[in-house]
Amino acid sequence: MPKILMIEDDVHIGDMVSESLLKAGFEPLRAYSGTEALLVLERSRPDLILLDLMLPGLSGEEILPEIRDIPVIVLSAKAGIDDKVEMLLGGAVDYMTKPFEIKELLARIAAHLRKAAGNDAPQILTAGHLSMNLPAHEVRLSGQSIRLTKTEYAILKLLMKNKGQALSKSTILERISEDTPDCTDASLKQHVSNLRKKLRGVDGNDPIEAVWGIGFRLNL
Repeated sequence: MPKILMIEDDVHIGDMVSESLLKAGFEPLRAYSGTEALLVLERSRPDLILLDLMLPGLSGEEILPEIRDIPVIVLSAKAGIDDKVEMLLGGAVDYMTKPFEIKELLARIAAHLRKAAGNDAPQILTAGHLSMNLPAHEVRLSGQSIRLTKTEYAILKLLMKNKGQALSKSTILERISEDTPDCTDASLKQHVSNLRKKLRGVDGNDPIEAVWGIGFRLNL
């Protein structure tokens, strides 16, 4: 259950948001001042922080620079554009002006948690003797580099992320559409065939299996 720390001195707002967080499947943590927030962060690491700016003791502006590698959404009555820009440039991932809609807040929390989870995704995918270095955009099989087209690379990346699982053609097309919008149902089969040929040319093995009536699966 993701932990959400709310740093807010207004008890009514804190109670309302905490109740909504619980109903949405989150574990709310509370801090009523800037000083208390730092104490909470010493003993617990939340997945996301909701930060008010006008706090007793240390202000939100003073706390923000002390927060490392945790998404922070500022919730403040300060509506000036300069305040928003300062906080966003200072490290906050989002800024919502009070009063706000709970549904929108929950949606933004979910979106930033998904983004944070994506940043923690592995940078190197492996399956047997096959490896894919995502930052370098490089594929190697048994130590040998393989040159792939943009579409072949996108297909292989998806299969490696779901190795052992049969993916339908429609699923593959949908998941790679952002990277390769030119790939169609008619051309997918040829792209997969070319990819299999390149992999087979390294060690004679074909790790991509055609699953009749479904699509394709990576077996490594």
